[in-house]
Amino acid sequence: MPLPDHGTRSGATVSPPPGNPVIERWTGRHATALQAALRMSQDEMAALLGVAKRTIASWHERPEVVIRPELQRALDTAYDRAPEAAKLRFARQLKAHDVAEIAAAGAAVALTVAIAVVVTENDVLIVCRREVDPSGITWQFPAGIVKPGAAAAIVAVRETLAETGVHCAVRSDLGSRVHPLTGVDCRYFLCDFLAGDVENRDVTENVSAIWAPKRDITRFIPAERVFPPILRALGVEP
Repeated sequence: MPLPDHGTRSGATVSPPPGNPVIERWTGRHATALQAALRMSQDEMAALLGVAKRTIASWHERPEVVIRPELQRALDTAYDRAPEAAKLRFARQLKAHDVAEIAAAGAAVALTVAIAVVVTENDVLIVCRREVDPSGITWQFPAGIVKPGAAAAIVAVRETLAETGVHCAVRSDLGSRVHPLTGVDCRYFLCDFLAGDVENRDVTENVSAIWAPKRDITRFIPAERVFPPILRALGVEP
């Protein structure tokens, strides 16, 4: 897959990291979400994984169950071989479930957000929110809610795919802060572009998704609102 057309050709191919970058550990909920994304019946999913239909049924009955290791690997393979449209449906289902779970928990759960700073040689991925946020934030990096017990890095990768259609891999943890405008606990990750053509895949929340030149990021997001380690990672003077 070619890099975006913004002078962003490094001449090197970025390889995906080992393991599944979207799911750290498969549970019944994840497996049934994948089944739905693949639009398979329980019989078809059982045949795909080489298990009995009752195994698939048990995942529907016990969504919290952690699936045994050999089937973790089989689910990784099923995900890797899935069509791109199915991968996007899967990411959206998990996002919707996480949002609903946080909303149901109400004020008892502190809100944490994972933010992906996805870069190529010259560009960085940003999205424009559909409604102007009361905090004044419009252009942002892809971000997703982290529910209790979830891995923030996995959420950052998955949310990027769900929002923009771009596959990425975490390169490094840029740190965390309580956002000065929203009061939300934010975790930031520097990510490498792997594949995908950027487009606005979340039309409910976003107006647009684009590659912006790194050097121009403060024309989209005021420098004082950008976490300083991000500016350093992009090579931009505050």
